[in-house]
Amino acid sequence: MILRYVVCAALLAGCAQSPIALRDMGSFDVGGREVTVSGKPVKEVVFTPGGVPAKVDLNGTYLVESMYVQYFLPAKPRGAVPLLMWHGGGLTGVTYETTPDGREGWLNWFVRQGWDVYNSDAVERGRAGWAMYPDIFKGEPLFLPKDEPFGRFRMKGSQFPVDSYDNFVRQIVPRWTTTDDAIIAAYTALVDKVCPCVILFHSQAGQFGFKVAQARPEKVRALIAVEPAGQGDPKQADRLKGIPTLFVYGDGIEQDARWPTIRRNGVAFGEAITKAGGKVDVVDLPKAGIRGNSHMLMMDRNNLEVAALIQRWLEQQGLYR
Repeated sequence: MILRYVVCAALLAGCAQSPIALRDMGSFDVGGREVTVSGKPVKEVVFTPGGVPAKVDLNGTYLVESMYVQYFLPAKPRGAVPLLMWHGGGLTGVTYETTPDGREGWLNWFVRQGWDVYNSDAVERGRAGWAMYPDIFKGEPLFLPKDEPFGRFRMKGSQFPVDSYDNFVRQIVPRWTTTDDAIIAAYTALVDKVCPCVILFHSQAGQFGFKVAQARPEKVRALIAVEPAGQGDPKQADRLKGIPTLFVYGDGIEQDARWPTIRRNGVAFGEAITKAGGKVDVVDLPKAGIRGNSHMLMMDRNNLEVAALIQRWLEQQGLYR
């Protein structure tokens, strides 16, 4: 189902500069497992230049694959349930914080609307950290050259603040392609801890959002798939039939080498949910009158217009009071 949205300017006005009042904020780590490593040589390490060498035995039990979560709870909550924000590949929870050019990000904006927001660094990203490889992670990290995301994220000619592109690149961290199961396990532990909830997820987190919701459908009240690069299990699409789902896509997809197929796969998964009896809305922002968005639409110059569209949709699902 394709919907056309007209976002009222009043929804964007009057809140951008207001103080943020919180009843609580904090962080925690969740998930993970213990792994025993053996057969490693003992190392002699000097931790500080000029310090006394210490022997370090790398053999033993490690607690690995936990994830980091930071939460912000507004003084006057209006969201019916918490809103979880899950980032994409090679990125961290910084995705939803201040934009590369210093404007307000989605995290602050949704807190201002009265949502309890939980923003996370997935396994092997940012403050979640990573484990030794190949002993624990069965692969090596992938590093991206500075210019690579510019084309892959459809930034040329978009509303992305290209003058601040270096600030965006500073946010990029190494990622693995072999840790999906660990990431899903940690996200599932997060849902078990704080939900029922709404999950908003971007890009690589597409498969994580859908698969975790399929594992815990009773704990998820809505799904917001922001240009998802992966899907859930089509054979279990019926497990999402009770969860309203919104797909959001930006501009320039038809001109890209990869994104027409990625979008087609996402929409096909949405159609499988619809066929199973679910409610799915697909919004292509240009058709909704919101133009010029890159893949990083939560950072684009019109990011709050997109946020307001999502807010309106959540209200229509009865999740805002």
